[in-house]
Amino acid sequence: MATPLVPVAAARAAALVRCPRPAPPAPGPTPTAAPSPDPVQRAVGGPRLATSGLVVPPGVPKPPKVAATSWLVADLDTGDVLGGCGPHEYATPASVQKLLLAATMLPRLDPADVVTITTGDLDIEPGSSAVGLVAGGRYRVETLWLGLLLRSGNEVANALARLGGGPDGMAGGVRAMNEQAKRLGAYQTHAATPSGLDGPGQFTSAYDLALITRACFDDARFRRYVATREATVPAQPRQRAKGFTIDNDNQLLYHYPGALGGKTGYTDLARHTYVGIAERNGRRLVVTLLGADVIDKRGWQQGAALLDWGFELPSAASVGVLVSPGAATGLAPPATVPPQALPGGASGAETAQAATLAGRLRTASLIGLVIGMTLLAGGLVGRRRWRHRTATTRAGRR
Repeated sequence: MATPLVPVAAARAAALVRCPRPAPPAPGPTPTAAPSPDPVQRAVGGPRLATSGLVVPPGVPKPPKVAATSWLVADLDTGDVLGGCGPHEYATPASVQKLLLAATMLPRLDPADVVTITTGDLDIEPGSSAVGLVAGGRYRVETLWLGLLLRSGNEVANALARLGGGPDGMAGGVRAMNEQAKRLGAYQTHAATPSGLDGPGQFTSAYDLALITRACFDDARFRRYVATREATVPAQPRQRAKGFTIDNDNQLLYHYPGALGGKTGYTDLARHTYVGIAERNGRRLVVTLLGADVIDKRGWQQGAALLDWGFELPSAASVGVLVSPGAATGLAPPATVPPQALPGGASGAETAQAATLAGRLRTASLIGLVIGMTLLAGGLVGRRRWRHRTATTRAGRR
């Protein structure tokens, strides 16, 4: 069931079913241009998922209206996709991108290590979410993970990407995130920042988020961190910084029976994004939402409504499957997607190098073309002179 390459003829033939949504509010900021859709990648997990509209099993109750541009509900254990709205549509992730950071860096970093926060780690967008770490402060890596997943600390995301990025630091960490997305089969995901703060060419999809969340939940440390309701950030005497307590932003933990955790996100561009996981009667479901507005329900409440709907479906209900890690590596990135919008895509420096090389190649090609045309012209003139001399000689012989 984890076959990544599937025919899309059935998906093309199916009539588009509009997703149930409440009346939208006033339009927000204009979204950035998304990469061109690739029909093969849109069908990853099954041909029915290749739609911008609603896809649900036949004969099941209608899902609730949610103010999200795309969403997906899946069984975390079996991988069965229970339903979705535009599951492979590109969208901006906001802080749910931190789940890709976790899936990438959890295996690389020892939670018991004590690390130092740098001034570069604190270079985040003013007013964006932060835990309150101080430059020069020394914290256990486990404390960083709690700060990332409970309070969505953007300075923590920078630090974790730097620590796990090798010699290239944070840039290496972002590159590793994109390589991990590709390994997981999340081909519509590209990280430009480790935190999910808006960056050029940064996208994901509801389907990809479910893949990434499933990979995170394979790690027992992640399951513990994301379910933690309260944690302590230790004092830093040398920096004269007092210790303090942080609590979990994910309200699903406090208000939804069986909640196991999740991740919230918001930027003006992305709107509200959300991932939630819950268990009922031994069944674990994940819900992902992108581009949601708050009309009558907050993001976590929209997720809770979709989880309720999913738990009511029979266990055999399915419209597709979450592919296993590595199962979709045979998919080639589409030529219509710019390199910076691909998993593992080019960074700004790599793009500049490619442009320089392309310029040099064009220059060399033009020089070669000029030389070739000159030689050709010379050859034609010489041939004409030879023919003229030959004709004159023949005429003299007559």
